[in-house]
Amino acid sequence: MNGISDKINPDLKTKKLDNPDKKKALIVDDETDICYLLSHILRQKDIQTLFAGSLAEADKMLQSPNFFYYVFLDNHLPDGLGINQIKRWKEKFPAIHFIMISAHDSSEEKRKAKSDGADNFISKPFSKEVILNSIVQTSA
Repeated sequence: MNGISDKINPDLKTKKLDNPDKKKALIVDDETDICYLLSHILRQKDIQTLFAGSLAEADKMLQSPNFFYYVFLDNHLPDGLGINQIKRWKEKFPAIHFIMISAHDSSEEKRKAKSDGADNFISKPFSKEVILNSIVQTSA
């Protein structure tokens, strides 16, 4: 692990989201640098962020009483493929905007992600502009 999936209880992590007026994003990625980069970009748009390093951790955090407006979801995670969770999460949390992020961006993966409920698909490596554009497109 790269330090994302600390020994901190996910319930305690979500308590850090203290401003109810700000949009919240959950970043699900096992690469620390990607989490911090995305967090930095999103903070510039006044969006609070939390990290999850696995699908299991993200699932626990999504169950919290905090409302996530966005979930930035990597595909290749230590405990499975993010793409296989989108449909289940979208059915359970229909108001959340899911943005898939993957270095493996075949047209088949993009199609599956979109058909399962992803609002956007971003290829790695990405730029600040791509992230900001995905927020605008997703929020429209």
